[in-house]
Amino acid sequence: MLILGIETATEQVSVAIGGHEGVLGMFEVCRGRRHAETLTPAIQFVCQQADIELAEIGLVAVDVGPGLFTGMRVGLAAGKALAQALRVPMIGMSSLDLLAFPVRHTSRTIAAVIDARKGELFYACYKPVPGGVQRVLEPRCGRVDDLIADLMARGDDTICVGDGALRYADEIKNDLNCEFAEQFSSRPSAGPLVQLAHARALREDWVNPWEIHPLYLRLPDAQINWSSRVQGNTDATGGTVR
Repeated sequence: MLILGIETATEQVSVAIGGHEGVLGMFEVCRGRRHAETLTPAIQFVCQQADIELAEIGLVAVDVGPGLFTGMRVGLAAGKALAQALRVPMIGMSSLDLLAFPVRHTSRTIAAVIDARKGELFYACYKPVPGGVQRVLEPRCGRVDDLIADLMARGDDTICVGDGALRYADEIKNDLNCEFAEQFSSRPSAGPLVQLAHARALREDWVNPWEIHPLYLRLPDAQINWSSRVQGNTDATGGTVR
């Protein structure tokens, strides 16, 4: 079975095709928030370079987040549209799982950390197990102090991976003795997405396109801004401030 992997949860757009032979073709580019303009040509390019027709795809795997709202929405919409058009199932994977998996060859606890903007982070923790990683701290949204507190509470030797870890490396180093994965592994990639999805596909652990849902962990910025505006108007007209 050939798997098309779509990863757009961060600033990077990543597309890969693979199966039992491994990853056959991959495209990655980081161009800010131009996900909508980049994704469709990226899929066409990978298919062309791998000499594969879209009709040969048997499963679509997508990154369901957490991540940047606009990028996630673009990837999920494209993945669902393709899966429905091809009449194939889907598999959704967390962006934090995709960050942790390539760092599995370690004896340390893995902290996968994505920059959520606005001074916040998306993060989860994993321990290496034979063949992969096992989540030991569920995905959450918090500030760098929350991440440090959670890691200190665990008391494990830790390796941090992700653009969020690199952005706040100085603060983390001040309180913790931990390693940091290299810059080249700082964003989720469609390569691990295809690899992990293939293992689940062998178990037929897939769902219908309409059963795929994003993992936001916080409200979209537009909804937050609208709520703040409504609250501000209420306060200005004599409403109760809570």
